[in-house]
Amino acid sequence: MTPFIRLHPDDDVLIARSQLLGGTVLDGLTVRGLVPPGHKVAVRALDTGAPVRRYNQIIGFASRPIAAGEHVHTHNLDMGAAKGAFERDYAVGSDVKPAAAAREAHFMGIRRADGRVATRNYIGVLSSVNCSATAARAIADHFSRQNRPEALAAFPQVDGVVALTHGSGCGMDTEGLGLKLLERTLAGYATHANFAAILVVGLGCEANQIKTWLTHSHLAETPLFQVFNIQDSGGTRQTVAKGIALIEHMLPLANAVQREPCSAAHLTVGLQCGGSDGYSGISANPALGAAVDLLVAHGGTAILSETPEIYGAEHLLTRRAVRPEVADKLIERIRWWEQYTALNGGEMNNNPSPGNKAGGLTTILEKSLGAVAKGGTSNLQAVYEYAEPVREHGFVYMDTPGYDPVSATGQVAGGANLICFTTGRGSAYGCAPSPSLKLATNSALWQRQEEDMDINCGEIIDGASSIQAMGQRIFELMLATASGQSTKSERHGYGQNEFVPWQIGAVM
Repeated sequence: MTPFIRLHPDDDVLIARSQLLGGTVLDGLTVRGLVPPGHKVAVRALDTGAPVRRYNQIIGFASRPIAAGEHVHTHNLDMGAAKGAFERDYAVGSDVKPAAAAREAHFMGIRRADGRVATRNYIGVLSSVNCSATAARAIADHFSRQNRPEALAAFPQVDGVVALTHGSGCGMDTEGLGLKLLERTLAGYATHANFAAILVVGLGCEANQIKTWLTHSHLAETPLFQVFNIQDSGGTRQTVAKGIALIEHMLPLANAVQREPCSAAHLTVGLQCGGSDGYSGISANPALGAAVDLLVAHGGTAILSETPEIYGAEHLLTRRAVRPEVADKLIERIRWWEQYTALNGGEMNNNPSPGNKAGGLTTILEKSLGAVAKGGTSNLQAVYEYAEPVREHGFVYMDTPGYDPVSATGQVAGGANLICFTTGRGSAYGCAPSPSLKLATNSALWQRQEEDMDINCGEIIDGASSIQAMGQRIFELMLATASGQSTKSERHGYGQNEFVPWQIGAVM
């Protein structure tokens, strides 16, 4: 293997496979100073203000002269012209391609009475407001397999009882966008295929009134969907007792399921990356993209999200939009984010995070170009707002923040029954009710944190696997996980604290 990774012949930088020492001569290039693994090395001398390319795309501009062989990072590369006049060529629809030949694959899913297919079989306890979170958790804790294994011993087909609580639901405009997003998110979870039954616990006087939410969401109570308030139930103790009794009635019904062969077309996968590094856009993200292309060819759906982390690379998505209005909606969401961050005294380049920078990512443009690779090469069928139901099959986009728990919460609310999460730094994340697969970008992370990672895409960097071969492995792991094989995060008990609806608007 070469010590560098060259991503495109016209790139201005190479990527170090391992730590490089100053004075080392490699392929005629003399390294100047210490270069950490995953970081960039200049191929040629660059003047101040010169654009710097990686993936043959501009990732920023030299903030001072850069010598050939020099480490390229925050000390000599910034957004420069990208803050103002830097324009992307959206070329709407120019990369749309004929649909791939339809293929067939199956997983062992749980078919609901209405035809939806689940990958897990949970009972959920949702809180309408932060004030009811403690009671909701107490109800779910009564059925904890870890603390009270006997509680679910007679119900082996039930994966668990989980409390999904949040810090919002009051102190907000009852007609505002913030409450609309919360209502939409809660409705998406309340109707999610991976929940056999749902209990919603409120306080009674909150802004997010349960009866109003039911009306707005076109929901009604059933034996497997129950709602009530603490203030109507005699207080916390009686609320918890009531909730436990209701779930005890739900359990036999929830347990009456069995897995059966289901088409991969019933898989909807949320795509996430967190704790990204310089290898993310080289290994795990494009490998996940290859798996996405396979999923789409089998009739399934993949949701790319995190709008602040595709910023600067959105032109690669508009080129794949099947209709102009699909591209227009994506561009409109980009413009909304520019206004939203400016209103709050920020800018879109408040990213990458310190961990991303330590891993070799310098600007949001560089991070975004790598993040978009998770979406593969399939046509972009639709663009959704946060937590909207995803109804199109194929590759779609959902507008979400870049913060992983908030973004994935929107995807699950939209119908994602599986999450695939790439990481180079070692993010700690899991999801309920949809299982989350963790994809390591490098072998050092895999060796250090294997108990948290489900697959090592670092084999691509090591030369032991290709992007296409790893994509096939990821696709097969998707099917196995959807069939009930537990993920590392599920074994650790992740999922309940990672329910984080997007809070937006004034807190009053």
